[in-house]
Amino acid sequence: MTTLLALDIGNTQVAMGAFDGERLAATWRFSTDSRRTEDEHELLMSGLLQARNVDPAALGAIVMCSTAPTITRLVERALVQMTGLDPLVVGPGVRTGIRISYDRTHDVGSDRVANTVAAHSLYGGPTIVVDFGTPTVFDAITEAGEYLGGAISPGLLAAAEALYERTAQLRRVDLATPPSAIGRNTVASMQSGLLYGYVGLVEGMVHRFKNELSPDDPSRCKVVATGGLARLINQHTAVFDEVNPELTLVGLRLIHERNVQQ
Repeated sequence: MTTLLALDIGNTQVAMGAFDGERLAATWRFSTDSRRTEDEHELLMSGLLQARNVDPAALGAIVMCSTAPTITRLVERALVQMTGLDPLVVGPGVRTGIRISYDRTHDVGSDRVANTVAAHSLYGGPTIVVDFGTPTVFDAITEAGEYLGGAISPGLLAAAEALYERTAQLRRVDLATPPSAIGRNTVASMQSGLLYGYVGLVEGMVHRFKNELSPDDPSRCKVVATGGLARLINQHTAVFDEVNPELTLVGLRLIHERNVQQ
């Protein structure tokens, strides 16, 4: 029986997962849209759950993180209406089990915290997490599970859209693999620049992170990819040790457990 519902509210998409104990039994994704009302969110989420035979009334708990503050309260209230449960929202005061070594700890996104918790629990450390979302985010985690910091660059989809919007003669293109790095037409040239350009960005950043995170032996660092485009990028590089698109949801489950056990 499903006991926990986890939600990761991103700038572009909401990832939702239902856990049966430690097992992620079902996942859903829907677009982040601040124009939806509280009732519309309730209807949408209830319909998605029931389509996979998950009864909202049978849920035991809810945990969520968000990088889209404008809809956090809408979703939270919709969940209360739908289930009668108060969600645990990851933020200040929530027990995570990790230390954050950042100049302003409150500036670290709750999704990055969840990724850190999951990555260290599943893979140990030192670990580098690369999250392919609206931005591409790199996070560094020590052997002891301490969050050191990271880097943020424009995401692949955002870069593709900016290229289309800010140039007069370039069109939107699918993020498909071009036949070669040297494009023989405009579409192939854009696909090469976007896809292989991001592969180069990822490989270069991971190399730098490894040298700073474990200067004596950079090879000790594990590299974990997550986010919607993780599998696509993984097809074109050997830099990742693990690909786990549901890393954030797993981290949310672990954070919930750590707070229930307080």
